[in-house]
Amino acid sequence: QVQLVESGGGLVQAGGSLRLSCAASGPTFSSSAMGWFRQAPGKEREFVASINWSGGTTLYVDSVKGRFTISKDNAKNTMFLQMNSLKPEDTAVYYCAARASYYTSSEPGAYSYWGQGTQVTVSS
Repeated sequence: QVQLVESGGGLVQAGGSLRLSCAASGPTFSSSAMGWFRQAPGKEREFVASINWSGGTTLYVDSVKGRFTISKDNAKNTMFLQMNSLKPEDTAVYYCAARASYYTSSEPGAYSYWGQGTQVTVSS
């Protein structure tokens, strides 16, 4: 069983930065691919980024490429999402997720474990 806890959300002005963290418990973190998703009010959950088990391969949705960076520290059982040049349209609840696979995926159904979410609000 994997438990995930996000932190680092908050209110920031457009153009600012935030760093989200996802702390994981369980013995399989180092062999698990991970992902970040987000959900804005009235919208479906959207893929943001994914990272493979070693951290060597990443995948991003086009709208965050060049602004967001996903990373993973297997020694600390923690995943990060560095978000720069934030825009009002990035406002959402951000969720981290883990899957029982080595490989990245953009599909929510590919992930077995989810955190409770952290709110990110970007003001214009």
